[in-house]
Amino acid sequence: MSSSSVLFDAPGPKARVRNRILSIISLVTFAAFAWWIISVLADQGQFEAAKWKPFIQSEIWSEYLVPGLINTVKAAAISIVLAAVLGLVLALARMSALTPLRWAAGVFVEFFRAVPVLMMMIFTWGLFIQTPSIPPDQAPLLAVVTALTLYNGSVMCEVVRAGVGQLPAGQREAGLSVGLSEQQTLRTILLPQAITAMLPSLVSQLVVVLKDTALGFNVTYLELLRSGTQAESNYTNLVPVLIVVATIYIIINYAVTKLAEYIEGRLKRRGLGRKGTTGAAGSTAAGPDMAFNRETG
Repeated sequence: MSSSSVLFDAPGPKARVRNRILSIISLVTFAAFAWWIISVLADQGQFEAAKWKPFIQSEIWSEYLVPGLINTVKAAAISIVLAAVLGLVLALARMSALTPLRWAAGVFVEFFRAVPVLMMMIFTWGLFIQTPSIPPDQAPLLAVVTALTLYNGSVMCEVVRAGVGQLPAGQREAGLSVGLSEQQTLRTILLPQAITAMLPSLVSQLVVVLKDTALGFNVTYLELLRSGTQAESNYTNLVPVLIVVATIYIIINYAVTKLAEYIEGRLKRRGLGRKGTTGAAGSTAAGPDMAFNRETG
């Protein structure tokens, strides 16, 4: 018996009819709303050929969109690497037997998970542009990377910690039974399994990082969104530019999501994935399972 049949009753004939009617009403409502938006944009002349013509020319791509996309990917790539390292270090500290280290790591994680990314970005940008040793043109990139690293590193720490907490108790007991210490058991047995099991969630966090690079707009970082607005000021076609930029974001994030699903499928086929550990960006954004309650936690 599947889990769905255990948790939910199969709908009867009346329920199926009601669900079908509600689905049709929802579809018609969505289609009417979409048609209204398209009609308003058409009345404003947003679909005229003159507004879309720049996209078949190379200048808008070579001068604005492609450089913006490169800056977005660069900031996201640096942030992802640094956040992964920071998250692993924080996870080890959070699960350490040393109470002061565990306490300090907990305060660090809770603080940077609670502070909005945009606030951190603006604060660090203001700090970096006042620092003589940092070139002014590098301050926006450093601010974006710093804020994304601190926030996502804290989130990844909790994802890994929750993964360790969900492992069977026998894994830890087996390590201790062969003479390993608590820390050796954690590093050599528990942590590799937890990272493997939580890999889809960690990979899906890339979507969050990629999207949050758009916040760099506020600290003058020339990422994709800011480059698009600069192109709009030159071609006076704001709506078409926003539609194209949004499409690029959707394509990139869809590719990352499919990558996460591919990795998740591979892990399940190899028997390494575990139910309940396959979250996406949404789960990490809302906070991982905090039920982890080890003696050292």
